[in-house]
Amino acid sequence: MTKPGRTALITGIAGQDGSYLAELLLERHYRVVGVIRPESATKRIDAILDQIELHHVDLLDRSELIRLIETVEPDEVYNLAGHTFVPTSWDEPKLPREVTAVGASRLLEAIHKVNPGIRFYQASSSEIFGDAREEPQSEATPPNPRNPYGAAKAAAHAATIRARDELGVFAVSGILFNHESPRRGHEFVSRKISDGVARIALGMADTISMGSLDAQRDWGFAGDYVRAMWLMLQQDSPGDYVVATGIPHAVRDMCRIAFERAGLDYEHHVLVDPMLVRPPDKVRLVGDPSRARRDLGWEPVVSFEALIAMMVDADIQRLRG
Repeated sequence: MTKPGRTALITGIAGQDGSYLAELLLERHYRVVGVIRPESATKRIDAILDQIELHHVDLLDRSELIRLIETVEPDEVYNLAGHTFVPTSWDEPKLPREVTAVGASRLLEAIHKVNPGIRFYQASSSEIFGDAREEPQSEATPPNPRNPYGAAKAAAHAATIRARDELGVFAVSGILFNHESPRRGHEFVSRKISDGVARIALGMADTISMGSLDAQRDWGFAGDYVRAMWLMLQQDSPGDYVVATGIPHAVRDMCRIAFERAGLDYEHHVLVDPMLVRPPDKVRLVGDPSRARRDLGWEPVVSFEALIAMMVDADIQRLRG
């Protein structure tokens, strides 16, 4: 399906999703160009640094973005840049609004000005649904964000729709539900658990403190989800897609599977800290991926159990090293 010599531009290439997407596109013989902040760590892409090009660009600077698009001449643009951690979006609500929402709009403006034929992918999020009005959530579920992160993602999602409907840009949004991997940041619950299990298994700790073990999410593997991103830009016509497993799991399930992977019982090592417990969600965020399965032929390959085992194994290996 990939044409020889195709060029992809990835903002946020040094993040979890960016690194997996870059690897996938290199396997498909793309020229891969990444955009990172000057202070960004590159450990997730260290193994492919000699195969990609990197640019330091301010996504809020129109002239810089126009020069970037003119210089790189991409066929596809994947906008993965932005604030990534929901709880901290309350600390600096201006940050996700500018980088996530305004950055997406400026990038779409630059594409429209330089070459409207460029195909554009926007990293949307299940957090746009927030206090969801229905379960499961689909492409037709109305946005109802409940935090600055979700509001910024909803604004970027709306900007993508406007660019598609009003400017004629091939612009799509992938509404991705929670997706994890060994490259996930330690601030996320999945990595907190896998890292904690590894430390306990290696005698470096004895317990980990958690919030509610009954909180539920729809978790999948990041490597599967970036494949859906690519598939969206290979279609004959643009559209938005929910990318999810459709199966909710509780944090308790994640703990149980992770500790069992290390031959341990989570009930002996997990402490519930009341200070970490958040009010229960009125409606769970669980995605309906039927459209992606039907139109894209996309299916998640890595199961929830295999994902958690993968993360625990990776953290044990890392800490042993």
